[in-house]
Amino acid sequence: MNQREKYDLDITADVCPITFVKTKLMLEKMPVGAIATVRLKGVEPLENVPRSILAHGHDVISLTPEVAGETDDTFAHILTIKRN
Repeated sequence: MNQREKYDLDITADVCPITFVKTKLMLEKMPVGAIATVRLKGVEPLENVPRSILAHGHDVISLTPEVAGETDDTFAHILTIKRN
């Protein structure tokens, strides 16, 4: 796998702590410097996954609603991560 490979994960159907477990497993397979996108929704994943990413030393590049203007936690969001 190289840095240009796409790393995408959809955890919208999962609940904590599985949301971060799946995200962490994906990150472990990625090379340093690679970028991943994670599709997530719900109060706990929106709060806990980005916080856990930072706590593990990776970068949160962005967290944005999938549909512009839909900031409610019942809608999917896209989390962009850089592996360090």
